[in-house]
Amino acid sequence: MKHIFYLFVFLPIMIWGQSDFDKAEKLYRANKMDQAELVFDSVLRSNPSDLKTIEYLGDIAGHGKSWDKAIGYYKKLKQLKPSEANYHYKYGGALGMKAKESNKFKALGMIDEVKASFEKAISLNPKHIESRWALIEIYIQLPGIVGGSESKAIKYSNELLRLSLVDGYLSRGHIDEYFKRYAAAEQQYKKAILVGGSKTSYQKLASLYKNKMRDPEKAKIILETYNKKNQD
Repeated sequence: MKHIFYLFVFLPIMIWGQSDFDKAEKLYRANKMDQAELVFDSVLRSNPSDLKTIEYLGDIAGHGKSWDKAIGYYKKLKQLKPSEANYHYKYGGALGMKAKESNKFKALGMIDEVKASFEKAISLNPKHIESRWALIEIYIQLPGIVGGSESKAIKYSNELLRLSLVDGYLSRGHIDEYFKRYAAAEQQYKKAILVGGSKTSYQKLASLYKNKMRDPEKAKIILETYNKKNQD
C-alpha cells in the first residue's frame, strides 16, 4: 500500500515534467526559440542536471548569438559529462564565435582554448567530423604569426578524407578556394559530386563558378543538373 501511495503521489509529477520537456522540444523544432527557452528554463529548475535540457538551452542561446550564455551552458555540460565529445565541440564553437566578434587582442587570448576544445572532441571521438571542419577553418583563417597553418588544415582535411570521401574532397576544395586556387578547388568539388552527389557538393561548385570564377552560366548548369537529377 505504501508503494502504491508513492506511485500516485510522484507519477503525476513525472508525467508533468516529461510533458513540459516535450512541449519545449516541439517549440524548439518549430523554431519558436523564445517560447521554448521559457519552458526549458522551467524544466531545468526542476532538474538542474538534465543534460538534454541544458544542451537545448545552449543551442537556443547560440541561435540567438548570446555567446556568453551558450558558453555557460556548454561548460556545465562538459563538467557534468566530460567524456561526451559533442559538448567539447559545442563549447569550442560558442567560444570561437565569441572570439570572432571580440577585438583582436581578446580573440587571440581565446583561440588556444577553442582549438583545444575541438582537439579534445576528436580525442574522445576519433570519427568526429565537425571538429575537424572547425579546425580547418581556424588554421586557414588565422595569420601564420598567430598560429595559422595551411599544412595543419590539410592534415585535418586528409583525416576527413579517410573518414568520409565527400567531406575530404569538400574540405580540400574549401582550402584551395580560400587560397584562390580556383582550378584546384573546382576539381575537388567535382570529386565530391562524383562520390556523393549531395546538394552541398553541387552548391559549393556552383558558388565557386558564380562568385570566384565569374562564370554564372556554369553555375546555372550545375544547379540545373542537380535539380534534374533529383526529379528523376
